[in-house]
Amino acid sequence: MYRPLALLVAFYLCVAGIWAVATTPWSGDAVPAPSAAAALVAGRAPTGPGAAPSTAPSSAAPTVPAVWTLSTLRNYLVAETAVKDPGVALADLEQITLKSPYVAGFCHPVTHEVGHAALAKYHGDFTKAVSFPNDVCGSGYLHGVVEEKLQEAPNPSTAVTTLCSPAQTGACIHGIGHGAMFVSHLDVPAAEKMCDRFPQAKQVTSCSEGIFMQLFEPDEGDPTALAKLPADKLAAEAQYPCAGQPAAHQSACYFYAPIYYLQTHDYAANPEAFVQGLAWCLKAPTSGSRSDCSRGMGSRTMKYNIDRPVWVAEQCQRAPSVWQRQACAAGMVSYWDVNYADKTAARTSLCPKLSGEAAANCRLAAPGSGSAD
Repeated sequence: MYRPLALLVAFYLCVAGIWAVATTPWSGDAVPAPSAAAALVAGRAPTGPGAAPSTAPSSAAPTVPAVWTLSTLRNYLVAETAVKDPGVALADLEQITLKSPYVAGFCHPVTHEVGHAALAKYHGDFTKAVSFPNDVCGSGYLHGVVEEKLQEAPNPSTAVTTLCSPAQTGACIHGIGHGAMFVSHLDVPAAEKMCDRFPQAKQVTSCSEGIFMQLFEPDEGDPTALAKLPADKLAAEAQYPCAGQPAAHQSACYFYAPIYYLQTHDYAANPEAFVQGLAWCLKAPTSGSRSDCSRGMGSRTMKYNIDRPVWVAEQCQRAPSVWQRQACAAGMVSYWDVNYADKTAARTSLCPKLSGEAAANCRLAAPGSGSAD
């Protein structure tokens, strides 16, 4: 008679033990939910019941990655903007570009995203967001703030000519061009009509530069970008869609077309792509468009190789004609000035590094306009 009772007692003890194990908060096995900043740096959205929303600032400092790539740089700076402020993030970026010059090849679109994050952080307060002036990486931060604010405007077409007031600087208006592409969903003619609202030709040009930089080098993750550059039309027309643009916008289009050429010719693994790109520019239909394309190729060559300027000048010197070597040098000089936010930077720190015709072409172009990034 005791055996069934013993079995029953053993059964209840077993159930009680399982319940205790299941309900005990074992600290050694618990996995803490990641902070918003830590998750952002890792390139993923924070998850789990203890995770903060991805838009909420975190008190955790972002982690410095072992290698800077577009993604690691973006994640680091956006997280730092959330934790601290965009001024700190941009100052850090300045130091990063000095220690790792190769970052200049991809930091401009990253600073756009810092601008987006800053405007979100300050709840759309444009004045607050632009109160952190820093021209690092070709004024990309300002461009990002402007394009994001333009998207939020109830009437973007009206905001085009007022958002950058009263100063109406070229860098701010360039940002308007990026923003026009955002709000028009990469509809180039629609974006051009927005830029055409500016009263001065130089303002239209600055705005147009933003349009075509956005077309050929869209912000990361834009699913509609490549649809605007169909392979069949690019094969039939070397710098598509530049030839079909209105006269006021053709120069900017040809200047930025080399971005797409270099991206599709694996310039990082194929250094000959830069000289090959100069030959590709000769397929443009007019002398002016060939010159604009060659300037753009010089600018991109410097941007992607800012840590070896003498080599960049050597690539320009490989062009077959004097005029193209000079055009390439002009682009090289303009990007050097933009990168260092100083219109005399090329004359004082680039040209002295060069010799012979390369030095002469550099001095001829310096100080450069500094308007196109």
